[in-house]
Parts: sequence; structure tokens; C-alpha cells
Amino acid sequence: MKFSELVRLLEKNGFKIVKEKGSIRYYGKQGWGKLIRVDYHGSKEVPTGTSNSILKAAGIKRK
Repeated sequence: MKFSELVRLLEKNGFKIVKEKGSIRYYGKQGWGKLIRVDYHGSKEVPTGTSNSILKAAGIKRK
């Protein structure tokens, strides 16, 4: 999974950028207590453990 695909998946599930500093983006959504940190690197591949951790923190089940 690429970073752009991961961000698209977060946005599809209602997350929006709350703040951004350089390549680090924080996503949040209404009713979700914590921010999801994504070190955005465009079309590069996300390491498997990193993508699993981000999706788990966002409460998204991977198909």
C-alpha cells in the first residue's frame, strides 16, 4: 500500500487533516478521541507494520 492509498482510505472513513507540519500530517474525525499521525511520503510504499499500526489506531479493518 502506498502512502497516497493509505490517506485515501483514512479520508474515505471520515478522517480529515487536522494539522500538518512538513511531511507529518495528523488526521482526526468527529467523535474519535485521538489523532492519527501519518508521515506522508507520496507514492512510496508504506512498511507493512506501519500501515497496520495506523489502520489499527484509526479503527479500520483491512480487507
